Amino acid sequence: MTQEKQKNEKLTGRSLWLRRFFAFAMPILVIGGSIGAVTVMSAMKPEPEEKEDVVKALPVLTAMAVTEAVTLSVTAQGEVQPRTQINIVPQVSGRITYMSPKFIEGAAFKKGDLLIRVEPAEYELRVVQARANVAQAETSVMREKSESEIALRDWEELGASEAPSALVLRQPQMAEAGARLEAAKAQLGEAELHLKRTHVYAPFTGRVTERFVNQGAYVTTGMQIGEIYSTDIMDVRLPLTNQDLGRAGLKLGFQASNKDGVPVKLSANVAGVMAQWDAMIVRTDSRFDPETRVLYAYAEVKDPFGKGASNGTPLAPGIYVTAEISGENIGGAVTIPRAGLRGKDQVYVASNDETLEIRTVNVRASDRDKAILMAGLQPGEFVVTSPIRGAANGMKVDVVDSIDVTSGADQSLAEE
Repeated sequence: MTQEKQKNEKLTGRSLWLRRFFAFAMPILVIGGSIGAVTVMSAMKPEPEEKEDVVKALPVLTAMAVTEAVTLSVTAQGEVQPRTQINIVPQVSGRITYMSPKFIEGAAFKKGDLLIRVEPAEYELRVVQARANVAQAETSVMREKSESEIALRDWEELGASEAPSALVLRQPQMAEAGARLEAAKAQLGEAELHLKRTHVYAPFTGRVTERFVNQGAYVTTGMQIGEIYSTDIMDVRLPLTNQDLGRAGLKLGFQASNKDGVPVKLSANVAGVMAQWDAMIVRTDSRFDPETRVLYAYAEVKDPFGKGASNGTPLAPGIYVTAEISGENIGGAVTIPRAGLRGKDQVYVASNDETLEIRTVNVRASDRDKAILMAGLQPGEFVVTSPIRGAANGMKVDVVDSIDVTSGADQSLAEE
């Protein structure tokens, strides 16, 4: 029994060991088999076909650069001011007895028209009195002259050998009488001048800006009674930068003669209608404004209420106008649409091999429609005018449309 029991225990222990072996070995065998199967299947899988990456070209719009003659122009704005504007002040005191109907706000008058008259009675009396003083002084001079002649004759009758003295001939008395006569004449001239100044005449042809008194008011010497301006010439003060001066062909301290001024077109909306006036820049300031760093040029319009008017619309003071100044003429300039200019000085050139080239150019001037280039682009080359994001040299482009810049014998171009 003992041997048989031992034999059974050995069989039981061996069976237990085999169970434990299979419990640990089976998962390893399963994982290894799976890996082997995946490896075999991957090795048997056919190789995928390789495809080349195709870069699509970006569709763009282009325009061809052309050569044409252009005239640079400068745009500025300014307010119209009369060249001559003065205050009307009386030179004598008194009550206003007459006031011209032309001396009222907005009214027009001509040179020499009587505007106001100060009551002259007091000044007329002063003239009469001054004339009487002159007559009295003339009488004194004549009397002294006669007495001098009598004294000389008496001296000669006495037979004196020496010459008579100045006192004998009453020369001091004659000089005194002559001085009183000159003083009386001066007083008469002053009285007549004051009488003349009771009448205030228009010193030029013009219009009334303001009137501060009415007829019957008492005015004093130097009192401001109105403001008038001349209508012969109107000035427009135009601010120009240093670049504007170069394009307009102007210089610091420019002073035009009768025929070499710079032409200017002035325009403004007056009563809902666009009006234009021909003007001429005749001078510039002699220094730049220290605060704004601009130089002021002065454009003038002659006879702005007559021949210089725009279809009956006068160039009146206070109108704010836009000035278009004709400047430098450039022949054979390369021009492109303004949309073809990127930033300040770059263009995107569509090359013949359908690639993009970013190029730096020398921009002379530009406006909302065109840009004029002095270097960096040749006539006949195409520039991209449509928007591009992330532009880079060598980028593939597909030109879907192209246009030519309209050329003419002479085009005007202003800087933006």
